[in-house]
Amino acid sequence: MTGAYVDKNYVYAVARIRSAELKLLTRSQLDELIAAENAEAVYSLLKEKGWGTESCRTWEDMLKSEEKKLWELIEELVPDMSVFDVFKKPGDYHNLKAAIKEAAEETEIPEIYTSESTIDPERIRLAVRERNFGMLPPEMAEAAGEINDSYLRTKDGQLCDTAVDRICLEEMVRAGEASDCGFLSQYALLMAAAAVIKTAVRSARTGKSRDFLNQAIADIPTLDRNALIQAAMNGEEQIIAYLLTTDYADAVPAIRKGMTAFENYCDDLITRRMKDQQRESFGLGPIAAYILARKNEMKSVRIIFSGKENGFSDDMIRERVRETYV
Repeated sequence: MTGAYVDKNYVYAVARIRSAELKLLTRSQLDELIAAENAEAVYSLLKEKGWGTESCRTWEDMLKSEEKKLWELIEELVPDMSVFDVFKKPGDYHNLKAAIKEAAEETEIPEIYTSESTIDPERIRLAVRERNFGMLPPEMAEAAGEINDSYLRTKDGQLCDTAVDRICLEEMVRAGEASDCGFLSQYALLMAAAAVIKTAVRSARTGKSRDFLNQAIADIPTLDRNALIQAAMNGEEQIIAYLLTTDYADAVPAIRKGMTAFENYCDDLITRRMKDQQRESFGLGPIAAYILARKNEMKSVRIIFSGKENGFSDDMIRERVRETYV
């Protein structure tokens, strides 16, 4: 798919996205939600803004309906949805983790699977239950078999999760590169780097072994995997010293504050890069930025609902809510 083809093919789509952007929540609207008395009041305010459907009974239902609306719009505008696989790869690997644990415990919990994926969740469930990993794409199949065997042997849920997450991050980076969209490639790299750095810091803090780090640390182009593993073996300060030599040196102050601050830093950095797409009229970039803007918007709304239900102060909720796209 050439850049010229992409540009011409998405002119109408970008125009539709510009119209849809007008409905994104602004910072002042998020502040209004944060100031609401309780979760029920937040729900009512969002319903007034067109969120959810008549069939929604809970805020979780409302968020699921908004996710569905998002992908229905994109499917209407984009003929080849595989260009956005980078957003759905995490769903595939979430479902793989769920299937491995479900099969090992000989139980069925269908509600733990997500439909926001590139592979039918039932196909993953069947592949794991029948130990027929050839049913899965090659990039997932071999590792899925090894991780499944490891979990059956050790019942180490954390090791299972980190090993699956490692493969997912590497696949996200490849999907970003294959999308023929510079913004998507940047997004995938930044998300992967953030996850790798978080894993390294947490591993250093908890004294994880080199074997664990080899299972958990993904191999991505913007970080030297071996150097990061060695730094994690030597402690958090060594990780910071290494990061100061990389493209992620600006993240160090946030890391020193804590993982929540670092996660916010990464999300806000992506949002700032997304805003560059507001000046674009062609290509996949503006559509990808809108998808991410809506996903971040839903993440912020989830934080607000959860905070209200758990009795968090408005200030505590506000510091966790992400920077807005509009």
